[in-house]
Amino acid sequence: MQSAKGNLYLIPSLLGGDEINIIPKIVIDRINQIDTYIVENERNSRRYLIKLGIKTAIDDLTFHVLDKHKPHEGIQRFLNSADSGKDIGLISDAGCPAVADPGSLVVSEAHHRGINIMPLVGPSSLLLALMASGFNGQQFSFHGYLPIEKADRNKKIKFIENLLKKEGSSHIFIETPYRNEKLMSDLTQICYSKTKLCVATDVSLPTQSILTKTISNWAKSLPKIHKRPTVFILGQ
Repeated sequence: MQSAKGNLYLIPSLLGGDEINIIPKIVIDRINQIDTYIVENERNSRRYLIKLGIKTAIDDLTFHVLDKHKPHEGIQRFLNSADSGKDIGLISDAGCPAVADPGSLVVSEAHHRGINIMPLVGPSSLLLALMASGFNGQQFSFHGYLPIEKADRNKKIKFIENLLKKEGSSHIFIETPYRNEKLMSDLTQICYSKTKLCVATDVSLPTQSILTKTISNWAKSLPKIHKRPTVFILGQ
């Protein structure tokens, strides 16, 4: 008789800082029942589990690290123990696993193998930013990272703005923090002056700033968001 499959628990992480109180108790309860994790960064995940107060000695845990350059490699092996009934945790470096990170590949493979997927509640900078933007929360799209090359990025921005004008939906995107201010400059130069932009920086942290303004108003005073995690939303 084939043994029951284990669960893959999608464990939300902090968006930064040490505000552990934003992590629900169910997450803390669950980590104390798991001793095997698939992670983006082992050091960061060890520190996070210690912050949460995990009872198992940290050196007794097993960590499988996703290679961000070759994320497909190792995933099948990482999930082998779940086939025989063992629970596994998936931890992103920030926020909810599998959203704008390679954890989605793990979840996809788990579905393929009939492993139970158990998402746990936690902070998502994308949804928190949308909630606070004042934009359409019933129709929205997440575009992930915009292209790096200037011509491709400008084309994508124009495409998104055209969708906004046509459909009235909200459009969410992000950037590598050290390129935030370059993206902000591009947005003010490319978008129409009356288009609205929400810039949500350091969401959930004491330094949080979430502001919605027209492009023309942003152009008067660009925000200081260099190397600060930021969510950008174009909307109406």
